[in-house]
Amino acid sequence: MQTATIYNHETVVMDGESFSDCEFRDSRLVYSGGKPPVFNHCKFVDCEWRMEGAAAHTLDHLKVVWSVGGKQAVQNLIKEITVSGGK
Repeated sequence: MQTATIYNHETVVMDGESFSDCEFRDSRLVYSGGKPPVFNHCKFVDCEWRMEGAAAHTLDHLKVVWSVGGKQAVQNLIKEITVSGGK
């Protein structure tokens, strides 16, 4: 677990990591589809959130679902994420 760390202009691979009381400034946060990261009391300032590998493939799949008439299914997923806070 990373605790009370400041990341400034860094690329941080998030898969399977836990962060507590960390600050991310102008950093690239990369998620590749592994175990989701855990953030407790962290601050994010002007960060770029990147999806790569399996995570990017999942986003591509959702775009296909949307484009072939599955708009409601994708919207339901977004609602589930935003209403439950992703948990």
